[in-house]
Amino acid sequence: MLAGRSGQELNITPLAVEVGVDIKTIQSWIGILESSFIIFLLRPHFKNFNKTIVKRPKIYFYDTGLVCSLLGITQEKQLEIHPLRGSIFETLIVAELVKKRTNNGKEINLYYWRDKTGREIDIIIDEVNDLIPVEIKSGKTVHSDFFKNLMYWMKLSETTKGFILYGGDQDQSRSNGIIVKSWRNLAREDPFLNA
Repeated sequence: MLAGRSGQELNITPLAVEVGVDIKTIQSWIGILESSFIIFLLRPHFKNFNKTIVKRPKIYFYDTGLVCSLLGITQEKQLEIHPLRGSIFETLIVAELVKKRTNNGKEINLYYWRDKTGREIDIIIDEVNDLIPVEIKSGKTVHSDFFKNLMYWMKLSETTKGFILYGGDQDQSRSNGIIVKSWRNLAREDPFLNA
């Protein structure tokens, strides 16, 4: 059930109802999965640019192969058309960012932001004096919709730079301060440094 919720807000109450156990049991199971480094919870960023922010964490798996296995995805072609393709791609990117920061001895200062109207930034990197917003998109072609939430958050927070990591291959710099990077950059470099 958690694999189907990877990349989404963790709402324990409906999960407990669906599984048929109480909330404390679900919480202890999640604690075991966290301690075993199977899942991790991405906390929301609480800086009050907007008072109506969501405060529940999002759940991610460290291993997208495990997510796919639990969802019954056994072939690449299945993944290409699966309704959770975007969530699985987001899980891959967020997990790789966590792993990369851990392996480089950096603080795991990754968060997400969502307001009550559904506007969301997938990753906020909190670098003390600088907040770096990152949107994650599985599409291979850059669309204008990719920029909507990022532009809103940049205006709200008065940030001048944002990033989109997407499923395509071309890197781009836009005049609005948004830098579009291929997901493949994660293997070679920190895509948010010197950009």
